[in-house]
Amino acid sequence: MALLVVGSMAFDSIETPFGKTDRIVGGAATYIAWAASSFVQPVQQISVVGGDFPQQELEELAARGVDLSGVQIKKNQKSFYWAGRYHLDMNSRDTLVTELNVLADFQPVVPAGFRRAEYVMLGNLSPDVQLSVIQQLEQRPRLIAMDTMNFWMDTQMDVLKKVLNKVDALLINDAEARQLSGEYSLVKAARTIHRMGPRYVVIKKGEHGALLFYKNHAFFAPALPLEEVFDPTGAGDTFAGGFMGYIAHSGDLSFENLKTAVVVGSAMASFCVEKFGVQRLKEISSDDIELRIRQFVDLMHFDIDLVQ
Repeated sequence: MALLVVGSMAFDSIETPFGKTDRIVGGAATYIAWAASSFVQPVQQISVVGGDFPQQELEELAARGVDLSGVQIKKNQKSFYWAGRYHLDMNSRDTLVTELNVLADFQPVVPAGFRRAEYVMLGNLSPDVQLSVIQQLEQRPRLIAMDTMNFWMDTQMDVLKKVLNKVDALLINDAEARQLSGEYSLVKAARTIHRMGPRYVVIKKGEHGALLFYKNHAFFAPALPLEEVFDPTGAGDTFAGGFMGYIAHSGDLSFENLKTAVVVGSAMASFCVEKFGVQRLKEISSDDIELRIRQFVDLMHFDIDLVQ
């Protein structure tokens, strides 16, 4: 079972209270692919990079079962670049540099072999790009999930609403959910977003876990307490990769299975923050993942004797 992924492949320069990097490989689709490929292969990647993107990184992704047929390489242009500085709480950050480069005029082309995908993850890109990918598909996937951000709500709300009406799941953080819905209560926010199209709404709360809403059902998964958090960049995309990779692997769209997918996504995100960039995702084994998921289950499980 394949998973179609759309998103950026880029360079990041990151500064946190615990260290800094120069240009390292990042981008939403990169994080999603590394996480998802732990559960499902092939990951069918749609993105664009410049001639400066390392060939070794592409080869490592291909070795992980990522089909790069949909990745455009603009040899005479530069890849997308972002630089940011995180505050001490690691939940807030300042963007220092954004260079769109190849993303400025990105026109995605879905290869013929990708057009009947049953599972699709639309990473955080322009709603125009997300909509273009959906329109190129030859059949309705079993599940389309998407990510977005406040910038698109501010600048392309009309197109964003069209995309929302065509997807099954929306994965965003709490601030974005509140802005999109106009509701402070996350329960009311999810209900409002349901009416926009998505059946499933996942609201990520960083170190405070994640919420899943479906109809009148809700589920909460805590974040795993970690001794060290080096770099939260890409944690949300890694969550999405784990979430969708597990769903594509299992083929089960029940609410109970999506609850498990939230835990899997949270587990993968907890690995991501332990080192800069995608480095930790390259290192972990299936045994590491299973152990981490068990830690989440233990964290959430308790026995109680009701007072008679």
